[in-house]
Amino acid sequence: MLMRTDPFREIDRLAEQFFGTAARPAMMHLDAYRDGDHFYAAFDLPGVDPDSIDCTVERNVLTVRAERRRPAGDGVELVAAERPMGTFTRQLFLGDTLDADKLEAGYENGVLTLRIPVAERAKPRRVTIKANGDARREINA
Repeated sequence: MLMRTDPFREIDRLAEQFFGTAARPAMMHLDAYRDGDHFYAAFDLPGVDPDSIDCTVERNVLTVRAERRRPAGDGVELVAAERPMGTFTRQLFLGDTLDADKLEAGYENGVLTLRIPVAERAKPRRVTIKANGDARREINA
C-alpha cells in the first residue's frame, strides 16, 4: 500500500476550517433587506440544531452563534468530512433606527430569519407649522 505524507496537511486543514475556502466558506451567509417597517436578516445554517443557536443583542450589536456537530456514537465511521463543523459566529451592527428590543427570530428549513422593526422615531412623521401662534398647516418630516 502506498501512503502519501504531507507535513503541512494538518495546518492546511485547520486554516480551511477557520478561514474557509472559496467552495466552503467558514462563515454563515447572510441576506439582509428592508420590507416596509421591518428589517430582515436571514442566515444560512443548514444542518444546525435549533437548540445550538444563540442570538444576543448588546448595545446595538447583534451576535448570532450556532454550532454544527458531526454525528457521534458507537459504530459511526466517518467516510468523508467536507462540510464545515464547529461553532460559527456572525456580528451585525444595528443602527439606531431599529428597535432591537422587539426583535423576533425564527428557524425554518435551515435558515435563521430575524425580523427587527424600524423604530418609531425613525419613521416619517407630520410636523405642525404654527404661524402667529396658530396651527395652520402640517408638513411631512
